[in-house]
Amino acid sequence: MTDGLQYAVFYGFLLAFAIGPVFFTLIETSITKGFKAAVFFDLGALFSDVLFILIAFYSTNQILEKVKDDPALLIFGGMVLIAFGAISYIRTSKSFIKIVREHYSVNTKKNHGGLFLKGFLLNFVNFGVLAGWIATIVIAQAVTTHKNGVLLFLATVMITLFTTDLLKIFLAKRLKSNLTPRFIIKTKKWVSILIIGFGVILLLQGIFPEGIQKGLDKIETLE
Repeated sequence: MTDGLQYAVFYGFLLAFAIGPVFFTLIETSITKGFKAAVFFDLGALFSDVLFILIAFYSTNQILEKVKDDPALLIFGGMVLIAFGAISYIRTSKSFIKIVREHYSVNTKKNHGGLFLKGFLLNFVNFGVLAGWIATIVIAQAVTTHKNGVLLFLATVMITLFTTDLLKIFLAKRLKSNLTPRFIIKTKKWVSILIIGFGVILLLQGIFPEGIQKGLDKIETLE
């Protein structure tokens, strides 16, 4: 029953360092709002992962075809990420005093429910994550032979992912005392810009799916 679990641990560790909007926002949240706030954000993102896993596990073929053949999903996700990043950038530019207060005050009240929802939505609108979990299920089916092996594989991936995220949050939090509010504002702005960038990539994949694929094929050929 434990066959393939070493692959699950390794795979969960790799997922924790997958570069995306959640990765950068998690680090930024830990630096600017603290450990507990970042944990709530991360739990929201992980909850959306659980929903994706359930969708992929019980309707893999149908969902895979939907993601593959319906670019409207990518366009929608891209537009949401672009809007989210733009709003975040504008709000950061107007909230210098608030960020200074958060940086120097340990008693600043934080909306943990809002952070949970933020993590959930930021991960859920990225439909590429769904495709990634579909691939994960395929991998799990290939490396395990027990009837409950796939579920154990997925549980191990999620536990490893969350544990590694906690380590990232802890390390990022340790940096806060060495950072100035001005640096934090720049960090928040760059995270917003990166989120917009990921949104643009999703949007282009939805509008020009064949062109994006040809570009990726050319890059692979050059390598």
